[in-house]
Amino acid sequence: MTEVNLKGLGVAMITPFNDDGSIDYEALSRLIDYQLDNGTDYIVALGTTAETPTLSKDEKKEVSRFIVKKVDGRVPVVLGVGGNNTLALVEELKRSDFSGISAILSVTPYYNKPTQEGLYQHYKALSEASPLPLILYNVPGRTGVNMTSETTLRIANDCSKVIAIKEASGKLDQIEEIIKGSPKGFSVISGDDAVTTAVIDMGGIGVISVFGNAFPKEMSWLVDCALKGDSINARNKMEEDFNELFHLIFIEGNPAGVKSILSQKGIIKNRLRLPLVPVSDKTALMIKEALSKAKYL
Repeated sequence: MTEVNLKGLGVAMITPFNDDGSIDYEALSRLIDYQLDNGTDYIVALGTTAETPTLSKDEKKEVSRFIVKKVDGRVPVVLGVGGNNTLALVEELKRSDFSGISAILSVTPYYNKPTQEGLYQHYKALSEASPLPLILYNVPGRTGVNMTSETTLRIANDCSKVIAIKEASGKLDQIEEIIKGSPKGFSVISGDDAVTTAVIDMGGIGVISVFGNAFPKEMSWLVDCALKGDSINARNKMEEDFNELFHLIFIEGNPAGVKSILSQKGIIKNRLRLPLVPVSDKTALMIKEALSKAKYL
């Protein structure tokens, strides 16, 4: 199995839309250039931030192909392939063309709320079927189920293709247990921008970031600083410039907040697909004021 370097800043890409609701590939191209010109270490395509539930199968294939072609091997591309039907995911992993993709990111099954044994068996089946390394994704705030540290470590030890977890549980004690118990070759990635430095201090290798869509240079600096052991400097910068924006981009959901920032920076149109909608005028104004205060506008 090819080794994948996931250390540093990964960015969970948004999907830009035109006014008519179609995918804005010109804006997506600009956004990829913006990432690669400003220190992003790898791209995550078709994750939650991409509004993937509202994309058709054909659109997902085209977005994946477009990103791979645009990146052109300059950094790894991680592809989101998740769902709550294990058998369907197994078939998708077996039959899909993953040319140009370095690893698969797969979220815990949502809505049907499996037990810990069900989560283990789900990922075991995916690991046996996947032609690529797998990254687990634990985000109970969206899925309705938390994958415990015991289950994560059981999967990490038993499934050779599972190389990392994106941990967005918000449970720092759980994240620390995973890091301390991880077998060789298994890494922990923060799935929450606001606790990036804390996770790195515990032994994590970086973050898969939403905020990095809008601020790749700043997030790359912050992650690099923390990885070099200077988390105090990184945290001071975060508290000075980022804390208010970290809060504001999530108060009306993801990716509405970060799309508001990107549109105010002139990179994309402020368009989302239902059932998601742009942030309210009140929140947009608060974001604008925070950007101005931090001298990012």
